[in-house]
This record gives sequence, structure tokens and C-alpha cells, in this order.
Amino acid sequence: MKKNFINSTALAAMLLAAACSGDAKKTAADSTGADTAAIVADTAAELKPAGPAPAWAPSMKPEMQVVIEKLASYGDKPIPQLTAVEARKNHTPTDAVMDVMKEHGIAKPAFKVDTMGKDIPVNGGDIHVRVYTPQTGKSSYPVIVYYHGGGFVIANLDVYDASPNALAQMTDAVVVSVAYRLAPENKFPVAHNDAFDAYKWVVANASSIKGDPKKIAVAGESAGGNLAVATAIKARDSKVMLPTAILAVYPVAQSDMNTASYVKNAAAKPLDKPMMAWFVKNYLNSMAEAKDPRISLVSANLKGLPATTIITAEIDPLQSDGMMLADKLKAAGVTVDSKNWDGVTHEFFGMGAVVPQAKEAEQYAADQLKKAFGM
Repeated sequence: MKKNFINSTALAAMLLAAACSGDAKKTAADSTGADTAAIVADTAAELKPAGPAPAWAPSMKPEMQVVIEKLASYGDKPIPQLTAVEARKNHTPTDAVMDVMKEHGIAKPAFKVDTMGKDIPVNGGDIHVRVYTPQTGKSSYPVIVYYHGGGFVIANLDVYDASPNALAQMTDAVVVSVAYRLAPENKFPVAHNDAFDAYKWVVANASSIKGDPKKIAVAGESAGGNLAVATAIKARDSKVMLPTAILAVYPVAQSDMNTASYVKNAAAKPLDKPMMAWFVKNYLNSMAEAKDPRISLVSANLKGLPATTIITAEIDPLQSDGMMLADKLKAAGVTVDSKNWDGVTHEFFGMGAVVPQAKEAEQYAADQLKKAFGM
């Protein structure tokens, strides 16, 4: 089934881990009972690629290559050749992961997490959020406000369902996944404003979702990683409670598309350089906005931000973005922990059912957040 293609940016974990269509409003998946199927498994069948590693990624891990081969098999037209509405109908990395699991008899594990959907007010209207609550029976949990990937243009809560599920279960925290409004229907800075408004809503209403109002982190993948950091900056500048921690998975962090990783991974999949240019064109009102510190985080004032964890992938145009951001944060006196995973692509996070490195990254992210929460 065709779903929303995700960005640079997770299957909810491929970015994300990820999976569905362009409408980010409430879906049947918002309210699930006891066990929610997701994309992270303890074990995976041995996966062997059909062909040699691609020329653009000779070091690709075999399990990652199987996912990329499946994604290519759909024959979708490249996103830069499509309108945003058309692009949201393309298959996603999540579709590929789900089909690989079916074809190799890999069962979808049941996360012990309950989900519910909720509409919350933001400037200019309402947006939808999906709340993931661990089934561990506590009266109060830390909270993670999560922003999905998709270049600010494509993907939705379903495409990035695996990452929030994994984080909720592995961190034992409530996760609030935010369906910020997408471009080009909603140009910059709408997604950034929605992200901050959602964070403020969680700060003010944490107790209503079994959240601890003193322990609220922000997290995101790709475009969502950018939103997480930008939200923390705006919270600091607006004198709103600072997040407890930041998790940024292969974040968009600057505007130069001639960095080392952009050059090396110009033709990578599922995210390549032309796709990033397409995202920029669709989200920004003009190219001058690419220098705005909300987009180019490395140009922002980063002092006083909370402990930050940055995850990058070797086969990703945005690898340099994440590394540059880590360096800038450290220079600003921020506590930073960062790790790169070799042999995997953008959107590997959340593919723990089939990609071993993804499961490692998910555990690393959960451990870092638990440490920040004092757990």
C-alpha cells in the first residue's frame, strides 16, 4: 500500500522507521488497545541483498541494503519530479521495512504502549498529536515531545510511528508525536511555530497525559531534529521552561549543500541532494530564509541549551550537518553526546526490526534520555 514518503528524515525511525499518507490528522492508529504493533524486533531473520552494494554506498550493511532494494522495487517516480501532493503518495522506507518483514517472516512485535489521538490549539488553528503511554502503570512519566521527519513537506504520524513507540517503551516515558502543518501549503515558519506551540501545550498540560511537567525532553528526526533544537532555542529565548534534554537524529542543521557528506552522498537513497533542494524550495518562501538561524542551527545562539544527543548515519547527505551541530553546541558550552553509525542510510533509525544498527541507535537514544531524566 502506498503511503507518505518520508524525508531525509526516519522511518519513525527510518526516519525513521516510518510509514503512511499525507493527512496528519487522527487515524485509527491513534487509539490502540493493549499492544501496539511496531517496527522494532528483538531478532531478525538473516537478510541477504539480491545484488551487490550500490556504487554510491559500497560500505552499506546487508540488512540496510535489503530495505533500500525493496524501496527501489516499487518504481516510484523520484520526489523532485513530483508535486508535494504527489510525493506524499509515494512508498516510504516504512513500507519497505514492513514488506521486508512480511517476506522474511519477521513478526511485528507488540509494544506495551497505549496510544490516543488529540487535537491541540496552535496559532492559526489546531494540529493533531498522538500520545504514546507505557503500560507500566505509573501515575506519572517523563515526557518526550517528538517531531517526525519528511523535509517539512511529506510524511506524517503513521510514517513515523515506530520511533515514538520504541522511545516510549525503551525509555518508559510518555511520547507526544506532533503532526505539525506541512509545506508548501504552510510555508516557513509554520512548522517551527507549530512545534513550539505543541511544546508549550505539553508544558502546560503534562499532568493531563500522565506526564511529569518537570521532565520534558524534545526529540526528532531529520526535519524533526531541526524542530527539536529550534524549539529548545525558542523556549530559552521566550522564558518558557527549558527542555530537560534534546535528541536530534540526523538533523537538518545548516544550508550549505556542498559539505563533505552532501558531496559524498549526493546520490544516496532514500535521501539525496536533489531531494533536499526540493524540500527547501517547498518549505521556504525564499532562498534567503535558508540562512535563518531556525533553519541554519549552526548559526544560532546555542548557549544555555540542555544536554543534547545527536545521531548521524554514514550514508546520508545530512551526516555533516549533525557533526557540525555537535561541534557548535560543544563550543557553546552545551553537554553533547553524539554517535555515528556506519553502513546505514538516512532514515535507518527506527528500523530495529530488520537493521541491527537501528536497534543499537534506538537503545542509545533511550539510554541518553533516561540519564537526562535521572532514571
